[in-house]
Amino acid sequence: MSAVCLATGRRPAASCFFEVGRREIGSSNPGASSSRISGSEGIIMRMNQYAQLQGHTASVNAVSFSPAGDLLVSASDDTDIILWDWLAKSKRLSYPSGHQYNVLHARVMPFTNDSTIVTVAGDDQVRVGELKQGGEVTTRQIGEHDDRVKKVALEPGSPHILYTCGEDGLVQHFDLRSNSPIKLFTCYSFSERRRRVRLNTIAIDPQNPNYFSVGGSDEYVRLYDSRRINSDASSNMNLPVDTFCPKHLLKGGKVHITGIAYSKSSEMLVSYNDELVYLFQNNMGLGSNPESTLPENLDMLKEVQAYSGHRNSRTVKGVSFFGPNDEYVLSGSDCGNVFIWKKRGGKVMRMMCGDRNVVTCVEPHPRFPFLATSGIGRTIRIWSPESKKVIPLPKHANQIMAYNDRGRKVDASRAGATVEPGILMRLVRLHPRLSESDTEHEPSASDFASGGGDDEPFFIQFGGRSTGRRGRSDPRECIMGKNAEDKNVKCHLKDCMPAFKTKVNRSQYSLCKLPLNSGVTLNF
Repeated sequence: MSAVCLATGRRPAASCFFEVGRREIGSSNPGASSSRISGSEGIIMRMNQYAQLQGHTASVNAVSFSPAGDLLVSASDDTDIILWDWLAKSKRLSYPSGHQYNVLHARVMPFTNDSTIVTVAGDDQVRVGELKQGGEVTTRQIGEHDDRVKKVALEPGSPHILYTCGEDGLVQHFDLRSNSPIKLFTCYSFSERRRRVRLNTIAIDPQNPNYFSVGGSDEYVRLYDSRRINSDASSNMNLPVDTFCPKHLLKGGKVHITGIAYSKSSEMLVSYNDELVYLFQNNMGLGSNPESTLPENLDMLKEVQAYSGHRNSRTVKGVSFFGPNDEYVLSGSDCGNVFIWKKRGGKVMRMMCGDRNVVTCVEPHPRFPFLATSGIGRTIRIWSPESKKVIPLPKHANQIMAYNDRGRKVDASRAGATVEPGILMRLVRLHPRLSESDTEHEPSASDFASGGGDDEPFFIQFGGRSTGRRGRSDPRECIMGKNAEDKNVKCHLKDCMPAFKTKVNRSQYSLCKLPLNSGVTLNF
């Protein structure tokens, strides 16, 4: 079945060339041509790995392009910050961030000649790195939270203004021209118990920088207007101007939000832990207090567009739009794939093998159809539409997506279930091992070969790592451990032992590679 490019009405294989022809004969201006070509299905179907950037010695937690797009900045558990000339596939500069624990996010401030980099980390600090002439870098702390700081949001077009959020529920406003930040508010639940909401993500509306949204350890996206916030530290009564949540997740109490992204037209993508990605329009809000919304008003809400097939369970994953007009949606997955959906309709367009374990970050280039991805591994991958042929979905794409869906449903049904004593004791024995810092074995090219032509590999991982301090790691990040010294440990999945080959890497957890053409059904 052949697809048709919405920009030109032609098949992807010919649409880009047709648009180039229109530009050459003058029937289309350069800006319009560039936009239509970058957003065409022909570009998406030719996305291929352009480069592997290796320089970190631990997991890469964040990648982001500079505002101009010529540099890529990465942050890692090794606490170093690396600036990459990604087009040349080389490292331009590396410096110690000054953080004591895992660096979780890093952004280059706009209009600073790529010389000012803001970082946040598991040591509760917010820091700024200043790049001087001659390669010298100085870092300084500009603020702190009472728990891990998860995300930075930059005010569009401003070289000075940024916001941070953290697991303490606090949202702070920074002006780099000032000596101290403004503590805007602490986020609490809407219930009478008013428990603190641990925040994972914050995003600013590019159409109106006064509006920003936060998400964390409950089901609600909260939209705030910075002009209406009472920054009095003694006041915790600041309510959002609107909230968003799919109807079926309301008051469920079993999900939390890991990523939020805005489109150029103020649409909002929201990624839920062990659920799906959803697209919200401005008119889909529940009001400032969703728990007081009348049932008849809920019935009037439109169904939100959902994007499925991936799995978001083991790490805090972001989500992004892609394309000059935000025609596509991007997310990483626990199965090691990068998912690309068509925004309209939610069809899966591509599944690209982005990591041996879990893809956490998928970052689009600000101007052109390039991507940067990272995950639990130490390698950053750059993707570009350089394939000479259209690349279809993997032959076993349906099986991979079915496995992700099944795992999600099994975990939901096991909520509150009793763990078998043998498994519990094994986890207790492994805990000291898994909480130690480790060095991960990087996959070679042969590790990614599936032995089946163009098939992409599908990895299932058992085990995890503690990425924070003081025991604050997310318990969902550790699924199942395996002791490297215990040669007789059986796989805890029923009926699948004949299909698995197990190997133990240097970080003392196992990777099981399932030959998807074996016809084996995984039964938990």
